[in-house]
Amino acid sequence: MIGEVQLVVTDLDGTIVRTDRTISERTRQALKAVEASGRLVVFVSGRPPRWLHEIADATGHTGLAVCSNGAMCYDLHTERILWTEWLVPEAMAEVVRRLRPAIPELAWAIEYGAEFGQDLSYRHHYDLDAKPIQAPVEELIERPAAKLLARHPSIDADTLMAQAIELAGDVATFTHTTYSGGGLLEISAHGVTKASGLARLAREQRISAAHAVAFGDMPNDVPMFAWAGWSVAVANAHPAVQAAADEITASNDDDGVAIVLERLVQN
Repeated sequence: MIGEVQLVVTDLDGTIVRTDRTISERTRQALKAVEASGRLVVFVSGRPPRWLHEIADATGHTGLAVCSNGAMCYDLHTERILWTEWLVPEAMAEVVRRLRPAIPELAWAIEYGAEFGQDLSYRHHYDLDAKPIQAPVEELIERPAAKLLARHPSIDADTLMAQAIELAGDVATFTHTTYSGGGLLEISAHGVTKASGLARLAREQRISAAHAVAFGDMPNDVPMFAWAGWSVAVANAHPAVQAAADEITASNDDDGVAIVLERLVQN
């Protein structure tokens, strides 16, 4: 199957981005060789567009990005948003209404695409690139967003997501991120996932899923693994991701994605 690939899809953090938050020269050259071979390179990430400038620079402005967990498409050549699948205020209000009384201590934040907002209780585990909008969650959700975020200080990510899906899985799509001490829910419009955003882009490019190879490391990559014709987990991936993969390569720190891409270009 590897020789039939027309579309290369890869997650960023934990997949091609190393622990030191860099992309290796080997990986950068492998990505450029894939694009030079006439294949389309698409980065699929939970990151918002405002966090993709460094990726554009690090990859030599290679490819497109399906970002915000499938809610937005971004052109890394021109650094502009091509389309958005919005999470509407009514859906966000219903998610908050159902989750807040059932899961105490949730703190809320929101990604609008170019801007970020948070309530006063939300705490970051990274440095923000700009001062956020600060307001109660009721005000934050008054306009459409790419995704809503809910952080808990002590419930682990897997447990938190299971509870959220049971409470409001019919209203929105939930995925999660693990961090030290608790879990972070990433909430998109119902049906919007990395896979749905990727499928929309592939339709526009007239490429079938059967001719796509996907790389990832976290549970939000599992839907795109199910969509793609071939899926590859890095060695450091979440157990659920490894279980869903057709192949397991070396870790993000050991250029696992580059190893497979070099094989692809040689065929």
